[in-house]
Amino acid sequence: MDDIPAEMRDANRKAQQRQTIMKAVNDILVALGEDPSREGLRDTPLRVAKMYQEVFSGREEDPRTHLQTVFAEEGHGDVVIVKDIPFHTMCEHHLLPFFGKAHIAYLPDGGRLTGLSKLARVVDTLARRPQLQERLTGQIADAINDALAPRGVMVLVEAEHMCMAMRGIKAHGSRTVTLVTRGIYDNDRDQRAEILGLLERQS
Repeated sequence: MDDIPAEMRDANRKAQQRQTIMKAVNDILVALGEDPSREGLRDTPLRVAKMYQEVFSGREEDPRTHLQTVFAEEGHGDVVIVKDIPFHTMCEHHLLPFFGKAHIAYLPDGGRLTGLSKLARVVDTLARRPQLQERLTGQIADAINDALAPRGVMVLVEAEHMCMAMRGIKAHGSRTVTLVTRGIYDNDRDQRAEILGLLERQS
């Protein structure tokens, strides 16, 4: 087993994973009274398996790796804000999508900065997992806090959940907003209010 290259082991694992998902989807279709062999559904198990492998691929990634490229800007101690980072993810309760935007603010310490696109990559990586919005918001804040050690982090996420729009109460257009803070924004109410106002302000 050790003689098999890592790339081949990974390819074999993904192929087995795909077959397992395909069988599960086929079983669901049969349980619903459908005929998986009919033309419209013939390739559905494969399509769903490929989709799941794509939308859940973030389970195998550490979001902090995107923040390893750090540069120092001496004397820069002002807040950095990136707003309106789009994301799509899957609610782990019903395996239905929820989607929206993430807004991130961090207060650098010692001039430690990262590329703005790296923050978007953190959001994307964490969104490509079975998620809860509350957890996603905290994981984004923790990844930035761990990798950059800033004086403070604030993450605001707003999203629409298909499990509310398609089933149950059918609350079309409703938004859920979650907020997580770390560091100075946990305790300094004035700074917290200032940054929160900037994150919530419409462009």
